[in-house]
Amino acid sequence: MLIFLALLYFCLACSLIWLACFPSGRSSVLQFLGGLQRRLQMRAGDWRTSSGSVLREAGPALRWRWRDARAWIGKRRAFLAIGVPLILIPPLVALLLRRPDMLPGYEASDTVVDAQVAALLKGEQLVPPAALPPVAFNTREVELVRPMLVDASRNWGLMHPDFNQRLLLVFRIMKEKYGYEMALLEGYRSPARQDMLAKMGSAVTNARAFQSWHQYGLAADCAFLRDGKLVISEKDPWAMHGYQLYGEVAESLGLTWGGRWAMMDLGHTELRLRGVMRR
Repeated sequence: MLIFLALLYFCLACSLIWLACFPSGRSSVLQFLGGLQRRLQMRAGDWRTSSGSVLREAGPALRWRWRDARAWIGKRRAFLAIGVPLILIPPLVALLLRRPDMLPGYEASDTVVDAQVAALLKGEQLVPPAALPPVAFNTREVELVRPMLVDASRNWGLMHPDFNQRLLLVFRIMKEKYGYEMALLEGYRSPARQDMLAKMGSAVTNARAFQSWHQYGLAADCAFLRDGKLVISEKDPWAMHGYQLYGEVAESLGLTWGGRWAMMDLGHTELRLRGVMRR
């Protein structure tokens, strides 16, 4: 498809330059269109007679046009030798140097991760933290920010192993380097729950079933623990600072952070793997 578009671009560019720069080109096109119009206006009853006459007259004209075209090309060899490569080379270079992530809808299969982080991920299997009691997720503060969170899945085993380990490493760095203890609010999300949340409006989610990485175990929503209680709201300056650090750490590990989106989801991270999300 890209090769076809490049060739189409080349042909259109050459045609436009020919018409714009050379009056003889415009004249030839107009003569051709005029002749075509006249032929189409011939009456059906006179088609056989007139068509034979047109063909006999067109033969010498076509040979003359061919000789004229060859002469025109011969006079402008230098111009064509420079102009044609200038038109052809840019799309070919773009085609050869293109990257898959330049294409619409592309999902990255691999992400660049720091070498030390990659070694840590390969050399050590991080263990999920102890699960919080359900009562921690149905407080008034939590319900105001994240309704129906008490029914969400926080089973680390249902998430993709690669995403699982990266997120656990984010938790470790946040605690050891910045002093923020983190908690998983929701990991895997069933299609039925996704549709249910979507019906609650865009303030909750715009994604329906299988339009979210949660359905593939490749997304999670997280928040902070302070004095044994969940702190979710970004109105808290301490939490807001934590979300910024959380986004930086997550992105350094190859994750996508929801804080970059137009409808920000500061506690959300996901790992986009090619060929997983259904279209």
